[in-house]
Amino acid sequence: MIGRLQGILIEKQPPEILLDVNGVGYELLLPMTSFYQLPETGNSACLFTHLVVREDAHFLFGFMQKRDRTLFRELIKTNGVGPKLALAILSAMSADEFSYAIEREELSKLVKIPGVGKKTAERLLVELKGKFKDVKPVFFVDDLSAVPNTQPLDDDPITEAVAALMALGYKGQEAEKMVKRVAKAGVSCEMLIRDALKSAI
Repeated sequence: MIGRLQGILIEKQPPEILLDVNGVGYELLLPMTSFYQLPETGNSACLFTHLVVREDAHFLFGFMQKRDRTLFRELIKTNGVGPKLALAILSAMSADEFSYAIEREELSKLVKIPGVGKKTAERLLVELKGKFKDVKPVFFVDDLSAVPNTQPLDDDPITEAVAALMALGYKGQEAEKMVKRVAKAGVSCEMLIRDALKSAI
């Protein structure tokens, strides 16, 4: 099991990155809440990881914070929640915000996440309730200072942001509407995704 990786960040294409570890390039899928905290490409990054093995592929998920990986592991233990849905949940909410929503039984917030229907949301409340009693509502995604003011990944950050939201489970038209609703001149792809997800919840 690969538990942690430290290397040079080579590529950033939300929600995927390429990390060079001693000459070996690892492709990792990150929730957007971790993606926002990444350094610029060419810099060193350290991520906690979780490997999902399937018959047809291996998927490596990365997290900037250990508690995010812990929550991811709790989520995929829940019936009906796979790695892709867990990634979408942790992209829409920080670990603190999700935990707080569970303890407050905020069903309406959970069902706004793509792929989380009422039954899945109710199952999450039942199975995870009580595991986060001491959590306070500290939402780092609401803090602009926590999001680096990076340059766009290419000449069209809107297209990149829409593609990233689709990778997280949003339908094409829905993702396009979400991004265009918050689009501003000169804003990076990461900022567009953050604002789009924030407005959806």
